[in-house]
Amino acid sequence: MSENRILRVHQKTYEAEGVTSVTLVDPTGNDLPSWEPGAHIALHLPNGLLREYSLCSDPSDRGRWTVAVLRKPDSRGGSVAVHDALPVGATLQVDVPRNAFGLDERAEHHVLVAGGIGITPILAMTRRLQQQNKEWHLLYTGRSRTTMAYLEEIAGFPVDRVTIHADDEANGSFPDLGALMASHPATATVYCCGPEPLMNACAEALDDPARLRIERFKAPEQPVNPDGDDTAFDVVISSNGQRITVDANTSVLDALMSAGLPVPSSCTEGICGSCEIGVVKGDVDHRDFVLSPDEHASGTTMLPCVSRCRSAELVIDL
Repeated sequence: MSENRILRVHQKTYEAEGVTSVTLVDPTGNDLPSWEPGAHIALHLPNGLLREYSLCSDPSDRGRWTVAVLRKPDSRGGSVAVHDALPVGATLQVDVPRNAFGLDERAEHHVLVAGGIGITPILAMTRRLQQQNKEWHLLYTGRSRTTMAYLEEIAGFPVDRVTIHADDEANGSFPDLGALMASHPATATVYCCGPEPLMNACAEALDDPARLRIERFKAPEQPVNPDGDDTAFDVVISSNGQRITVDANTSVLDALMSAGLPVPSSCTEGICGSCEIGVVKGDVDHRDFVLSPDEHASGTTMLPCVSRCRSAELVIDL
């Protein structure tokens, strides 16, 4: 389980149509834990939901954390709670930053692609790269400028390093990602956060997919499927030997919860990492979009909301 802090909502700010930022501080005045661009925090909201949001403030400012939240028409309760039920002055539990979307400090050139609310982690990256005098270029896309947060700050970056693409100004056309990638060194690291079509287009525009790093806000409509049909297996708790059967149509997370073993969770789609648990033994069938290939290969951790087990028994560490 992640370390957490009790923080106070210090400020809420309108950033764009449907987008509100929330600035959090420690009520005691203590410094907050350090973080790097690309990191996200998890908010324990008043309605009981746990939701992750990318930090978009300055990592050098240890006094406050800021996230920006898009109010979604199909919200499952998270964005509505942030917009409507989280007043200035309220306190809430916040899990400390996690980062699966960090900057590659070894790269000499960086191409940053943000779609809509995907600007939040990308903005923190852009600031850092500018401060370090690194080579970078930002493409920021959105439906219209009225829906695109932080345009005023972005306008302060060197004009030759920023491309703004508003759909309504381009007659709905998609940005030419092939031309963008071709205009930068073939060794550039590419970071993309935004809608699935944008991330897919970035991947298609690159000869080497290993150059692409992505941050998802939603699992792909066609996630990686296991080989064959799901089967039942047993989960064993290493500390006490408790055995729980996971049916073919039940997730490991749901089975644990039903057995009275609460595990922090949020997206239940394998994209946030909040439910990560340790694995002692078992052939894990990884289906998440968070853990790295090395972490998958190690077999020592998993996301129980989506991943399963190929062997008859899975021993986990809770």
